[in-house]
Amino acid sequence: MQLDVESLRTFTTVLDLGGMTKAADELGVSQSAVSWKIKRLEEKVGRDLLIREGRSLRPSRDGRELLDYARTIVATHDEAVWRLESSELTGSVKLGTTEEVSAARMCDVLARFNRIHPGATIEFVVDRSVHLDALLTRGELDVAVLQMLPDACRPDDTVLWRDSLVWVSAPDWTYETGPVPLITFGDGGFYRPLAEGVLREAGIRSSIAFSGPSAASVIGATEAGLGVALLASGWVEGEVIPWPRAKHLPALPESCHVARSSPGEPSRVASELIAEIVSELGEA
Repeated sequence: MQLDVESLRTFTTVLDLGGMTKAADELGVSQSAVSWKIKRLEEKVGRDLLIREGRSLRPSRDGRELLDYARTIVATHDEAVWRLESSELTGSVKLGTTEEVSAARMCDVLARFNRIHPGATIEFVVDRSVHLDALLTRGELDVAVLQMLPDACRPDDTVLWRDSLVWVSAPDWTYETGPVPLITFGDGGFYRPLAEGVLREAGIRSSIAFSGPSAASVIGATEAGLGVALLASGWVEGEVIPWPRAKHLPALPESCHVARSSPGEPSRVASELIAEIVSELGEA
């Protein structure tokens, strides 16, 4: 009898999370794939391993006996893989991202990079794209993930993903006449000039009601009913809705997030970090 590691991983995940649907989400596979792996595992051992109780699952007596062994096998396998994947890469790299990227997606990438390259060190800086790009130009950063409009992309940039741009407001916010109060980011970047330009093209005046340093602050001001904001759709959360008047405005371009390195030939550790970022965050 041979038990494969991924079936044992599926078995432990189902029991840890209490169901096949949650296990499927955790493992990144379909629920039918989880069910199939559990069925194959039960066929191999010749015993029922799980007992259904309503919508939840618990281990049978044989399942409880297998569970401890399964955890040990999976942990030992993962440690062996980690040891073999670990490299002798050394050196340091300075990485910059925006607040939204770091909070949503980057920390897992950095954790994996550190596991694979324990001899490398990363200095992580969080700031707005316009400031990060200036640090790159001055050589104070090695790599940055920046948000920009497509026409600002450079030939050596790697586009990671794209976001549509949307106008948002509080559900009970209304606009009648006069300048539209804009909620936007501080000086620099494309959001403010783009928002002002689109409104101007539609013959609508605007005024700055609030300038914030982050998407969270802009969304908070929008929820409070201070005005209307232009945001990347991937950032939209909380109690905001698409601004109803936006359907009468000119079409908006997409925004894109790119991986960009400082001028000159990147170091080996910087190249490896860029490759990891592209692998984990890049568009399929």
